[in-house]
Amino acid sequence: MIEVYYAEDDEIIAQSVKEYLEEKNCRVTTFGTLAALRSALKSRIPTILLLDWNMPDGQGSELCRWIRERRADLPIIFLTVRGDSHDIVSGFQYGADDYVVKPFALAVLHSRMLALLRRAGNTGESKLFCDDLVLDKEKMAVYHGQKEIPVSQPEYRLLLLLLENKGKTITRNQLLEEVWDSGGNYVNDNTLTVTMKRLREKLHNPPCLKTIRSFGYRMEDTL
Repeated sequence: MIEVYYAEDDEIIAQSVKEYLEEKNCRVTTFGTLAALRSALKSRIPTILLLDWNMPDGQGSELCRWIRERRADLPIIFLTVRGDSHDIVSGFQYGADDYVVKPFALAVLHSRMLALLRRAGNTGESKLFCDDLVLDKEKMAVYHGQKEIPVSQPEYRLLLLLLENKGKTITRNQLLEEVWDSGGNYVNDNTLTVTMKRLREKLHNPPCLKTIRSFGYRMEDTL
């Protein structure tokens, strides 16, 4: 899933972009001020950043420069009404990777995001999200908020399978076969029950991890 931070003070535009991108399997957080975005960036780096130029508390160009002094690899796209050639050149000089002039087609924005991420070698698929849970496939690590949660190999594989099928109910038999029986080793149904109980406790019983009675389990965003 592609995690998007979007700085935009126009609530109608921000909501429109957010709704469209979330239909495309993006996770979008909007910010009405540069200060709020800067604060969020200090604790978490998204897959890609969408940045308006004119914000209530300053210029997006200055934040872009601040980011580039610290992170050269974060893809940044300006979304702005400032469309003359001087502004576009300035945007790239401040460190933007792409520049989209308002008004723009949402489908075109999404396509340019994907193209930029392909060039950067990052499709956002290495991280999976559900509410405050994050699974990083490259690091093989699980996080609750900003805190890494130590998990066993079966717990990790169980959570990975559920997150890769977020929104779908996975039966108990499917989980047993995929997580334990792939090597031909027989385990009983109680193994899944015990592993799921331990995983829930480690993750502070997240509401997004749902038990579907008589069937299995499903990961589903609740926030």
